[in-house]
Amino acid sequence: MDHLVDLAIRKRLSGFGKSGRSIADDEPFFVADLGQVARQHRRWKSALPNVQPFYAVKCNTDPTLLKLLSELGTGFDCASIEELRGVLSLGVDPSRIVFANPCKTASSLVFARRVGVMHTTFDNLDELDTIKTYHPDAHLVLRIYASDDDALINFGEKFGASIESTCSLLLRAKELNLNVTGISFHVGSGAINASAFTQAIKNAKAVFYQAANLGFQMTLLDIGGGFQDSNFERIASSVHQTLCEEIPSHIRIIAEPGRYYARSAYTLACKVISRRRQIGDPRKTGPDMLYQNDGVYGCFMNVIVEKEIMCPILVTPYAHSHGENAKRQQGEHRYSIWGPTCDSTDYVVRDAALESEVKVGDWLKYKNMGAYTTSTATQFNGFSSDRAVVYIDSESENGAMKTGIPWDLYVCQQTEIAKVTAPLKQGLYQASC
Repeated sequence: MDHLVDLAIRKRLSGFGKSGRSIADDEPFFVADLGQVARQHRRWKSALPNVQPFYAVKCNTDPTLLKLLSELGTGFDCASIEELRGVLSLGVDPSRIVFANPCKTASSLVFARRVGVMHTTFDNLDELDTIKTYHPDAHLVLRIYASDDDALINFGEKFGASIESTCSLLLRAKELNLNVTGISFHVGSGAINASAFTQAIKNAKAVFYQAANLGFQMTLLDIGGGFQDSNFERIASSVHQTLCEEIPSHIRIIAEPGRYYARSAYTLACKVISRRRQIGDPRKTGPDMLYQNDGVYGCFMNVIVEKEIMCPILVTPYAHSHGENAKRQQGEHRYSIWGPTCDSTDYVVRDAALESEVKVGDWLKYKNMGAYTTSTATQFNGFSSDRAVVYIDSESENGAMKTGIPWDLYVCQQTEIAKVTAPLKQGLYQASC
């Protein structure tokens, strides 16, 4: 996979500067390995065979990724009209979508009802009144409180009904003649403790009994997201065992993985646009400073939100427009790396060790950049939030690659997707050369 990613980066860079300086030459871009997404799906099916994944669209909204996941058979967790519209535009049946936002606008409920998205969540009394008015035939999923206190992002403070309040919520749903069919929870994004899932599943079982005693026909359990590469098998083993022990076999079980599918499939390439050497400045005692064309207001928001430590890798120098690589000092060089905006908080890494001197015009790559990067990017200071994508497929025989279309074209011109993707065996997609 790494070899193919490097080849894709060099192929794109080799095309820069041939017809004069262009804006595209100075923009960051992604390399996305669709084969890695397929491998993650096989891991999921092996470890959690009785849990159907409903991909959390908010994690990464790349339509090519969504199309691949649709072909692989996943469902989708959507939280807004635009997410619903984006998934439906790919031909996904509404039955494969959960409107998993416990606090929705009236207009979004009207839209969901009109397009046939029936499953939606709630966790408070007022939401039940809103649903009764705007989507009374919905299949309701009661979201209960769950929390992994060590997760990267804890959702418990914002969402989830306490066990003490679930009976009141179910009674109110009964009074309104609403149809409650399931229970959901989410322990937090980037979960660490399997015990958080275990406790949440047991709590869900208790609420199932409450609902059944009130006459509701319960058919669904949604165990949320939080799954990640580093501990997936350990967490999944505990979850699988607890589900088998606690949840009746007639209950359909789904989950909402996001970063699990997207994070490891995307690599981001960034260009060094300026350099500041700490020469003759008595105020500066730290490493030299590099400025690149993406930062925390773009695809590096996780540096702030999740305190993620980024690990840049220098792309093997390539021939610049003047013909030859400039000579550079070899051996370890340390740098702080900053984004392109005029904000002093826009730093990507405070102290990075690179294998040689880095010069203006060089490129750095960052692995594991598929989760909460483009989906959280802003246009602060006038910098674009669009990113071109180069698709590769490490599962295909030749790992074919092609430069992708900018993300805005994916949204606005769905016909363009057909020009760069072609169906493969096992329902995969590959960029055609």
